[in-house]
Amino acid sequence: MDGTLTNSEPLWEEATFHLSESLGRRLTPTERLATVGATFEDTLNICADKAGVTLQPGDTERYRTLMFDYVKSLFAQHLEIFPGVPELLSELKEHGMPMMVTTNTERYVADSAIEALGRGYFVDTICGDEVPHGKPAPDMYAEAARRLGLEPGECLVFEDSAAGMRAAVDAGCAVIALPEGDHVEVPAEATEISHLHSARHLVGATADDVYSWFTRIQR
Repeated sequence: MDGTLTNSEPLWEEATFHLSESLGRRLTPTERLATVGATFEDTLNICADKAGVTLQPGDTERYRTLMFDYVKSLFAQHLEIFPGVPELLSELKEHGMPMMVTTNTERYVADSAIEALGRGYFVDTICGDEVPHGKPAPDMYAEAARRLGLEPGECLVFEDSAAGMRAAVDAGCAVIALPEGDHVEVPAEATEISHLHSARHLVGATADDVYSWFTRIQR
């Protein structure tokens, strides 16, 4: 969802800086990259480690509330859906293609973005607090395939973060990478969108394009 369907990564970046400042030291832009696609717990630990703070009982929930309330306020004002995404989702929906959102974002925050995208496009959604381990663990994609009644290899995943790509690859899915930039490490098993499409993202893509890409990259 974040960075794939919605241009929410800049909002998460702002919220992560806000979290790190609350812990006493603002992350550098380079340090912040380690939090892209990460679970909240991993993000909090990175911020605390860089600030030299030892987290105490109750801190995780306190900082979770602080960050997630901040993100929700940003989503309400600034959330942008990537160009071409609504049209592609609508066409795939008309074809009867079952689609799911799988996001490390926890349900409390994710629902507002899912509603903005259009919940009706998706047969189901899975959030980071609904599986034993978030991305980069494969749990979320294994569970998505199970809910669809499919083998992971029958599923096509679009991912922008290194953590998400690794999760989908390790689950056994076919993966198309939509990296934000050259700093994102794309697993060898994933295929970058630039090798399949004239645009860096999904703008201009059709349902037929998606079917063609899946046929080309199936292992």
